[in-house]
Amino acid sequence: MLALRLLNVVAPAYFLCISLVTFVLQLFLFLPSMREDPAAARLFSPALLHGALFLFLSANALGNYVLVIQNSPDDLGACQGASATMAPCPSPSTHFCRVCARVTLRHDHHCFFTGNCIGSRNMRNFVLFCLYTSLACLYSMVAGVAYISAVLSISFAHPLAFLTLLPTSISQFFSGAVLGSEMFVILMLYLWFAIGLACAGFCCHQLLLILRGQTRHQLRKGVAVRARPWRKNLQEVFGKRWLLGLLVPMFNVGSESSKLQDK
Repeated sequence: MLALRLLNVVAPAYFLCISLVTFVLQLFLFLPSMREDPAAARLFSPALLHGALFLFLSANALGNYVLVIQNSPDDLGACQGASATMAPCPSPSTHFCRVCARVTLRHDHHCFFTGNCIGSRNMRNFVLFCLYTSLACLYSMVAGVAYISAVLSISFAHPLAFLTLLPTSISQFFSGAVLGSEMFVILMLYLWFAIGLACAGFCCHQLLLILRGQTRHQLRKGVAVRARPWRKNLQEVFGKRWLLGLLVPMFNVGSESSKLQDK
């Protein structure tokens, strides 16, 4: 339990550090290299478009990240006795989280990167957080590849060029052919790639469960869920203003009927 509580603190700090490093690299390394382009004097310069797109992705990722933390799942007082005896709660959609020390409604899982449980109130924000984090990481990787390609005169036309970049760069770094800042960017490329793929997988798996009207906790416990139209399951999580939530971070606006049904 002590290790889980420690991970609950280290993981958010790790995510915030990665976000800060990414922002610094974009602002002080990638954008200045784009301003050196002669076409940068135009109104819609590459640097301006790149900066606007990166800020949009980052703002949505961090905005939904904050909303996941602030908009905690409902704490069910009716199951407090179950938390004391570690007995299962009456409803299969509830679960006692040992890390958070509370019982949450429609519990899906505990996310260590946010330090919070994912449930009925913050599910939509969690899905959008995974989506925009994946897009921001993959977009940063593309910008970093363009920067490394220009600085080191490396061609990524061959499909295996990205896979062989790291071992080749390590040998060149120790020989003095690659600077420390360039080596750091190369390491970040692989980190962005890994985080982007992981978040994309999380997002796709979560959307599949939402369409089925099932949580990850119910799937792990083998709890059967009643069949409902996938549109109703989707609206229950994303609400009626789902399109606005894709553009601007906002709280979960699930239907009131679904909340009363779960209670």
